[in-house]
Amino acid sequence: MREYSPDLTPQWKRPKPVPEVPADPDLVVEVAGTDFCGAVVACEAGTVTLEDRFGKRRVFPLEPRGFLLEGAVVTLTRPSRAPAAPLRTASGSVAVPGARARVARAGRIYVEGRHDAELVERVWGDDLRIEGVVVEYLEGIDDLAAVVADFAPGPDARLGVLVDHLVPGSKESRIAASVTSSDVLVVGHPYVDVWQAVKPSALGISAWPVVPPGQDWKTGVCRALGWPENTGAAWQHILSRVRSYKDLEPVLLGRVEELIDFVTGGGEA
Repeated sequence: MREYSPDLTPQWKRPKPVPEVPADPDLVVEVAGTDFCGAVVACEAGTVTLEDRFGKRRVFPLEPRGFLLEGAVVTLTRPSRAPAAPLRTASGSVAVPGARARVARAGRIYVEGRHDAELVERVWGDDLRIEGVVVEYLEGIDDLAAVVADFAPGPDARLGVLVDHLVPGSKESRIAASVTSSDVLVVGHPYVDVWQAVKPSALGISAWPVVPPGQDWKTGVCRALGWPENTGAAWQHILSRVRSYKDLEPVLLGRVEELIDFVTGGGEA
C-alpha cells in the first residue's frame, strides 16, 4: 500500500490556480513563453492547433498554464461540446448548411489542367455546387478558339476561361485575344503554373524557387525544394496544404470570383 505523503510546500509558494478555458474554435490566445498568438482551428489528441494572422499554423500541447488569454494565464482544455458547423465555406462565402446542389447550368468554367480544376474545387467547390457551375479542364489552351466555337456560348450559356501565365506578350495572351465573344470571359493569372498561386507560407517555404529556362518547371521546383521528382505526388502535397482561400494568392482569388460572377450572370464582360 502506497504511503500518503502530504504536500508540505507553504501555501504562499504554491502556484495559484488559473482558469480552465475550453479551446473552442476561433478563440484567440497567446502561447506562454513565446511570441506566437493565434486562433484555435483544431483541438484533438491532447494538442491544439493555432493559426496566426499570417495564416501560419502551429500545434501545441494542452499543458497546464500554457497559454495567455487577454494577458492572463489560463489552461486550455478540450472543447466541452462538438464544434458547430462552419459558418463559411473554404472560399470565405457564407455557408448554407444542408443546401442541395443545383442542377448544372448550361454555362461552364474551363481551366487549363487537372491541377487547376482540383484547386478550384478545393476552395470553391461548395459555392459552385450551390450555383450549379461545372468546372472542366482543357489540357492546354492551344485550341481555345475551336473549343469556344464548339461550346457555342450564348446569353444563357456563358463560358468562363481561366488561363495560366496570362501576361503581355505571352503565347497565352495572344490566344486569349483571339476570343472576342461577349458571352465568353477569358481571364488569367501571371504564374507559370497554378502551383505558384498557392502561398509559399502555406507550404512552409520562403518563396517559390526560380527555375532556369529550358527545364520542366514542375520538375525543377521539386529538385530545388529537395522533393522527390514525382510531380503528381508533389501536387497532392501542395493541395493538401490548401485549407481555404487564405492559402491562395489574391490575384487568383479575384480571377476565379470574376468567372463565377460572369457565368452566373452576376458580372459583365
